[in-house]
Amino acid sequence: MKDLNEKTVIVTGAGGLIGREIVKELQEHGATVIAADITFETGVTDSRNSSFHLDLGDNRSIDALLNFAIENYGRIDGLINAAYPRTKDWGRYRFEDTPFAHWKDNVELQLNSVFYIDQQTAKIMERQGSGSIVNFGSIYGIVGNDFTIYEDYGGTSPAEYCAIKGGIINFTRYMASYLGKYNVRVNCVCPGGIWDHQREEFLRNYNHRCPMKRMGNPDDIAPLCLFLVSNGSKYITGQIIAADGGWTAI
Repeated sequence: MKDLNEKTVIVTGAGGLIGREIVKELQEHGATVIAADITFETGVTDSRNSSFHLDLGDNRSIDALLNFAIENYGRIDGLINAAYPRTKDWGRYRFEDTPFAHWKDNVELQLNSVFYIDQQTAKIMERQGSGSIVNFGSIYGIVGNDFTIYEDYGGTSPAEYCAIKGGIINFTRYMASYLGKYNVRVNCVCPGGIWDHQREEFLRNYNHRCPMKRMGNPDDIAPLCLFLVSNGSKYITGQIIAADGGWTAI
């Protein structure tokens, strides 16, 4: 994808499991990458790569990231929202016991931050007359939860997760419809479960339920993100694309 040699792409959550693989994929295909994560320090690595300390809970940090991109590279061709910010007590509560404050804090961190960074990035892309935004949803933003995969060990899935991811999915459609006239594309990648040393009971149940009989890996997701910021997808917008081994097909 030679067109990536001319593109500057921001990746949020670049220090995470999927984010690291996306950064690697983009760099291998010649993109200029600004890798943003709360665990990183801000700095220009070389003429093609930078890191940025991004706190998605602070809109001023988002503003600083976008200013950094423009000041150093002059434009933003792609934004990939791979970040997965959440509170320290994430995943602790069953539906009936979920504190309202916990719900609000995670909606603020995950859904509201996507709105703000997308909105501010879109303003820049509108002026450029081009750009591609890739949001991250989930299979649980598309279909209801299968709680049987948690039964063997008494686990659960956070109630706020499906609400946040469902919100991001339809917000993606809104943005694609609104921004199409500016040649700004917005799509949403919805991964299935990604392997990360989960407990044996969960893996057994998940793999049994999934048509491809395995969890996903980061390198199952990164090439799709690469495609969506490349010119190979220049007529694709408003799409919700599941990379899930067939989970949402059944």
